[in-house]
Amino acid sequence: MSVDTILHNARVTTLDHTKPTASALAIRDGRFAAVGTDREILALAGPETRVIDGKGRSVLPGLIDNHTHVVRGGLNFNMELRWDGVRSLADAMAMLKRQVEITPPPQWVRVVGGFTEHQFAEKRLPTLEEINAVAPDTPVFLLHLYDRALLNAAALRAVGYTKDTPNPPGAEIQRDAAGNPTGLLLAKPNAGLLYATLAKGPKLPVEYQVNSTRHFMRELNRLGVTSVIDAGGGFQNYPDDYAVIQELADAGQMTVRLAYNLFTQKPKEEKEDFLNWTSSVKYKQGTDYFRHNGAGEMLVFSAADFEDFRQPRPDMAPEMEGELEEVVRVLAENRWPWRLHATYDETISRALDVFEKVNEDIPLEGLNWFFDHAETISDRSIDRIAALGGGVAVQHRMAYQGEYFVERYGLEAAGATPPIAKMLDRGLKVSAGTDATRVASYNPWVSLAWMITGRTVGGLRIYPERNCLDRETALRMWSENGTWFSNEEGLKGRIEAGQLADLIVPSKDFFACPEADISDLTSDLTMVGGKVVYGAGDFAALDDTPLPPAMPDWSPVRSFRGYGAWGASDDFRAEAVAPDAVSFTAGCGCSSACLVHGHDHARAWSSDAPVSDVKSFWGALGCACWAV
Repeated sequence: MSVDTILHNARVTTLDHTKPTASALAIRDGRFAAVGTDREILALAGPETRVIDGKGRSVLPGLIDNHTHVVRGGLNFNMELRWDGVRSLADAMAMLKRQVEITPPPQWVRVVGGFTEHQFAEKRLPTLEEINAVAPDTPVFLLHLYDRALLNAAALRAVGYTKDTPNPPGAEIQRDAAGNPTGLLLAKPNAGLLYATLAKGPKLPVEYQVNSTRHFMRELNRLGVTSVIDAGGGFQNYPDDYAVIQELADAGQMTVRLAYNLFTQKPKEEKEDFLNWTSSVKYKQGTDYFRHNGAGEMLVFSAADFEDFRQPRPDMAPEMEGELEEVVRVLAENRWPWRLHATYDETISRALDVFEKVNEDIPLEGLNWFFDHAETISDRSIDRIAALGGGVAVQHRMAYQGEYFVERYGLEAAGATPPIAKMLDRGLKVSAGTDATRVASYNPWVSLAWMITGRTVGGLRIYPERNCLDRETALRMWSENGTWFSNEEGLKGRIEAGQLADLIVPSKDFFACPEADISDLTSDLTMVGGKVVYGAGDFAALDDTPLPPAMPDWSPVRSFRGYGAWGASDDFRAEAVAPDAVSFTAGCGCSSACLVHGHDHARAWSSDAPVSDVKSFWGALGCACWAV
């Protein structure tokens, strides 16, 4: 029996320990049928076999994001102006200005996360004055991590915030001397105000949401992502907000495999949510393209420790354990795995008290449950998780917030936040993802670069060499390691006979390119189930999934596409709004500006100054950044 597709004349990294490299592979019925030499594989060709010349290029397994928000992100992707990967504030503001000019009322221009001020050459956010100057009449909502949102005057009018609007718990609507909102919303550290304000904006009609989700998946394919685990989200109700992705799955138009977790939506009614879902949804129901994956990342609101490192660590409410135990018992009894958002070890250790208690009555063995994030996890918690058979899903949030963590806790504390190498050494189940699209970018190569180089997107080296990963280990974190977290071990993650035929041809050789190039990689060929879902360069003609233009016609995706504004014309930078380098220092938020660098501490921290102890170097040349 002949095969459907052959890829040959390539340098294949299989991640199969029994056959780590190959030059060719064959695909039949959406799975790898054989992996070997050109001679062995070409002999399997029949008259209908599609034969692809790999042109000597590197081939890797498709990338698996262990934690992202594709369902929610897809519904909104076509409405969002992405600053992910944009290297200067001047360019970002030029993009904003152009988008404002073509966005019709009553629509908003939304820059909804995926970036950090530290990625910009200017090392700052725009001021409210600058935003109002380019958008006097069009509402603009700009979300920076889950730390703050900047709204221009038109957006304040649209959401109805006035001097009489009270501050919600754990958040602040900043006001001027007269008590009027300025447009700056702060999480302290509760980000609920930011979510709720964004939710007030116009939504796309359903047919546009379908188009938007397809374009988002296409953007992920361009970056080499072939599978994701969706962690749900606030204001994302099941099954209503999953109808679009279900429609695409039913139509055979999924180009990313998606396993979804159900995220509770009702504070103090979490147990009822999960009682209802466990009685109506069967664990693992669906297909290899769209499948249920259990509960989380929110199980109970009392256990949610927000990850804003500009704010002090929050203490969880005293009722956390009781509420969490009720939900975990429901899940364990129904054999549903779960994931739990937990930034700090203090939260993790309290949750483990609950899990260990439940385990005494209902063994958790065989339930692939895990913590998400775990930036400050302790050695003791690592051992407790291992003893219960759990795992840790890490994401590259520190690549975007590392400077803030260092400012609050110091460079030494940041050196193993999270301790990925240690967790792997202890045999814990660990994989990697992004937590996109708001607190970090969806670009997997940024995560890979962060784990390998130990640097933030702003260039700050936060991890010593011993806590960084080699390239193969980092790649496994983004491929075969991720399959445990969706209970799909052996099904995908390697280029091996019998596994799902998901692969990529990166734009440069991942194993040979300079470290500085890793974060800029894309995919020139992405295959999911043996189907070409993205092709560029040498492989552009092979693309099987052309898309209609992004809808609506004013969508930022038409002008800028996605990460790094890769679709923008070269002339848009000429429209940049010249930034005033000293007009905005509130973006730092620390109590002590440096006489040399002002609040731009990251520039000093990431310098190549020849010092062995940064805390003793703070006074050199009058620089106080090292004392912060």
